[in-house]
Amino acid sequence: MVFSSLVFICIFLPAVWLAQLILPSVRWKNAILLAASILFYAYGEPVYVILLLASGLMNWILALLTAGSPKSRFFLICAVIMNLGLLVLFKYAGFLVQLVNALLHLRLPVPAIPLPIGISFYTFQALSYVIDVYRGSCKVQKNFFDLMLYISFFPQLIAGPIVKYRDIESEILSRRITGEETAAGIRRLICGLAKKVLIANSCGLIADTLFGASAAQIYMPSAWLAAFAYLMQIYFDFSGYSDMAIGMGRMFGFHFRENFQYPYAAGSITEFWHRWHISLSTWLREYLYIPLGGNRKGRLRTILNKFAVFLTCGIWHGANLTFLFWGFYHGMLLMAESMVSGRHALAAQSGGTGSRSGSDSGSGLRVVLKKELLHLYTIIAVMVGFVFFRADTLQQGFGMAAKMFTAFRQPDAAAGALLWSVLTPSRIMALLAGTAACLPVRRLVSGKRWYPAATSVASLAALAACMLNLAQGTYNPFIYFRF
Repeated sequence: MVFSSLVFICIFLPAVWLAQLILPSVRWKNAILLAASILFYAYGEPVYVILLLASGLMNWILALLTAGSPKSRFFLICAVIMNLGLLVLFKYAGFLVQLVNALLHLRLPVPAIPLPIGISFYTFQALSYVIDVYRGSCKVQKNFFDLMLYISFFPQLIAGPIVKYRDIESEILSRRITGEETAAGIRRLICGLAKKVLIANSCGLIADTLFGASAAQIYMPSAWLAAFAYLMQIYFDFSGYSDMAIGMGRMFGFHFRENFQYPYAAGSITEFWHRWHISLSTWLREYLYIPLGGNRKGRLRTILNKFAVFLTCGIWHGANLTFLFWGFYHGMLLMAESMVSGRHALAAQSGGTGSRSGSDSGSGLRVVLKKELLHLYTIIAVMVGFVFFRADTLQQGFGMAAKMFTAFRQPDAAAGALLWSVLTPSRIMALLAGTAACLPVRRLVSGKRWYPAATSVASLAALAACMLNLAQGTYNPFIYFRF
């Protein structure tokens, strides 16, 4: 069951919200939310509900054993092995066997294990809980059902954001549902739904058509359009899902942290990762980068630690060389930025500011131009990276990226027809709307007196448009369900 479905929006969500609203105590509310979350997961993964419950039970037991035990480090290691072992078994077993076969020229049978939906997200959540108990960052939860609610809560179960237990620990035990919070949550939910249904789906049709075409049909304009369409699709698909999760959380009295902060407005890859999939990047920083030594062991070690984190980030997204290369690519860009910024810092310390030349207006213009050039570099670098993220194989990724910069030939009739066939008026509108919506325009008007009324009217209009679109049963995937 996906959020952008009529069954979920019109039946499941209203029924669960009303049921928990009329229940008298937070214990009963938690019980209905846990039952609804298990039912939600069972709707798409009836067999793997057992895996979800078993994972929650084992992490609950290991956290209890970790808390205050003289062998706490041993139990923590057991939790790490168990959780990462689940990921390796269900997500990477086939990939690793294929890799061994290719490297050693073997013919080992490749296991065909179906990927449990959401395993990357709920495994990271459960593991962070046990680590935080070991560190003393949160209290151990002695009630299994309350911990299971944290791990399986349906708004963020399938595709995040990755929520740390300590961030919602108090709200599991005590929370208030107010009319104001509910209204704000509904508006956020509709905003995310509109991102997904009205923008991401339209852009996804362009990207799927062009990435699915033969290499002979792709030339420079269509390669750039494919890359740009996917840039829009993945952002509005995933940030839309996060908005819906955050909105539903508020409807039920929970407050999840933001997962996206206008990443396409960044002026560097480093800044991009402070704004993109924040829950994953902060998880990797707290539970991998800092334990590796962070920036405390010299500049070279810091760069290598960042590189290791982004290789992990790449492979976390999927068992494919394209994801590993995407992580490697971002790791290389971050290493380069770290080295360049280090040289600039040394030059500033040793050389001083020097004498001023030119007028203040000239200096201001240079600052603006530098900022815009850095922004352009970041967008192009991110777009090229997402070409590999979207590609089915490394060969396709390199071929598409090469055509973005080298395919100057005059297209044949079939290639030109393909390009124009995907540019329907509705899809062009989606691309333009996405371009505007991914920039922080809202900050300019959010303080205006008319803004609350305008957002309410816009929310109703967006909801009506989404419902009409969903009623047609058109293209409606969720990218991050694959991870």
